[in-house]
Amino acid sequence: MPRRGEIPATGREMLRNSIFCQLRDDILKGRLAPGESLVELRLAAQYGVSRTPIREALRQLELEGLVRYLPNRGVVVEGITTEDVEDIFIIREHLEGLVANWAAQRVTEEELKKLNEVVELQEFYVAKEDIEQITVLDTEFHRLLLEASKSKALRYALGSMLDYVEQARLRSLSVPGRIHFSVKEHRSILEAIAHHDSELAARRMAEHMANARANLLRYVKEAGGATQDESREGS
Repeated sequence: MPRRGEIPATGREMLRNSIFCQLRDDILKGRLAPGESLVELRLAAQYGVSRTPIREALRQLELEGLVRYLPNRGVVVEGITTEDVEDIFIIREHLEGLVANWAAQRVTEEELKKLNEVVELQEFYVAKEDIEQITVLDTEFHRLLLEASKSKALRYALGSMLDYVEQARLRSLSVPGRIHFSVKEHRSILEAIAHHDSELAARRMAEHMANARANLLRYVKEAGGATQDESREGS
């Protein structure tokens, strides 16, 4: 039993995870910029906790490569580099192809209906040039496909990757013309899945991811390299 005033182990774990998730989200969404210092004392005051859960959360972030310890500076934000995002999209190209393949074999009528609704909404927002809404729907399209694949292993493998490239997707889809091609590619993937053509669905998904990665690299080149390797891409 914990002593009076002591947070139980499960409570400490929940607290550390909560702080870790908040910091991770702030880094991935650019609220904490690469090179920014993360001072334990300041973070402890911000979250109203002791330095212990802050220190534990920072260690976990270091394991994920999102922060690093520098001599005489302490913990600084590492962020996601251009190379990181390119690697992620090469991995996604293979895994998402498998997702599309299995989804074509296992999708239900209800799932097809939801996927079609998402693509129709994307087509609606393309006409309005609403990149933010299209980006949200892009994430939902890939999430629904993942559910339709009925694979826990793929959900585990791909789940965190979508978080890591959220900002990259928004920037990449901002490149003139990309949203139109991206939504057309989603429609073609969905048509293959609706016809339960697993090989065609996988091939179209692989092409979609390859196009997204190429668009990402164009964005980085045109932006002159991106800030400390800002993320990019548009799936």
